[in-house]
Amino acid sequence: MSEPETKKPRVDTREPEPVKPPSVNAAVPQYADLEIRDADELVIDLRVAKFTLKKKVLLMIALNTALVASILTINFLMLSDVPELFSTINIIAVVIFALPIVLLRYTEYNEVKEIEEMFPVFLRDFVETIRGGMTLPAAIKAVAKNDYKALNSYVKRMAAQLDWGIAVERVMISFGKRSKSKLIMRIISSVVESQRFGGNISDTFEALSNTAVQIDRLRQERSLSMNSQMITGYVVFFVFLGVMLGLQNFLVPSLGNINSAGVAGSLGSLTGSASGPQSLDIAGEYKVIFRNLIIIQGLFAGLSVGKMAEGEILGGVKHSALMMLVGFVVFAVAG
Repeated sequence: MSEPETKKPRVDTREPEPVKPPSVNAAVPQYADLEIRDADELVIDLRVAKFTLKKKVLLMIALNTALVASILTINFLMLSDVPELFSTINIIAVVIFALPIVLLRYTEYNEVKEIEEMFPVFLRDFVETIRGGMTLPAAIKAVAKNDYKALNSYVKRMAAQLDWGIAVERVMISFGKRSKSKLIMRIISSVVESQRFGGNISDTFEALSNTAVQIDRLRQERSLSMNSQMITGYVVFFVFLGVMLGLQNFLVPSLGNINSAGVAGSLGSLTGSASGPQSLDIAGEYKVIFRNLIIIQGLFAGLSVGKMAEGEILGGVKHSALMMLVGFVVFAVAG
């Protein structure tokens, strides 16, 4: 009797699929799906950057752009023969275009700055509440009754979202993104990771609160140490303004109104034509150039002062506005 044939196991000869290496962002928590957005927000994804704009802001920018385009069109068509007025209207058009955007960004910058100043106070109260035995959602609801100035609306929003039954992790990530503060987002990310891996939340919050206080203290020390640099920036600007006034009032008048009669006569002798004298207003042309130089100097000097003092270019908007306004008025009166 023959032995039954044993089936040999099939060997898979296919090559295994290559294992994809983890991406650079694999270690970074992906919180995009946890963000809660308002209905009036519009997200613009340009691949290299993503913008979240209020629809009202987008409408304001579109209307402002249309207004500036109309002003520039009328200026080029009707006033291009009047150099001084033409240049002035161009400057006004640029200011009208930039003013709403700059004010919007500067208001947002001031709000983020105030939020970061009050965030350590919020963390300290939050840690004390957790140490009292409250859970994380209950602690947020409890501290929402305190006054944190610009942070009030964010804390009350978190408390309301928790009442609606939204997960704590999602609420905190949404708060970090809405604050638009890199410092707060880093702290929130650390808290979420600590909660995921079972860390002690109260100890984590206390350590992060101390870190936030130290960062705020370093910023204040930096601002105090940069006061001399701010004064130097203002001195340089006013020296430049004085030089422009000196050139306009003493050097340019010495040139006088150049009469091109001699040039025209010499050209007429060569070409056989006779042309009348033409007056070239050199002083007026230099006045426009000097005024534009003062405005440009004020703009960039103010931004430099803000960058040195506060570490952000937006912090120099108020300095730029002050320098440009003072320079424009002084040159218009004394020039």
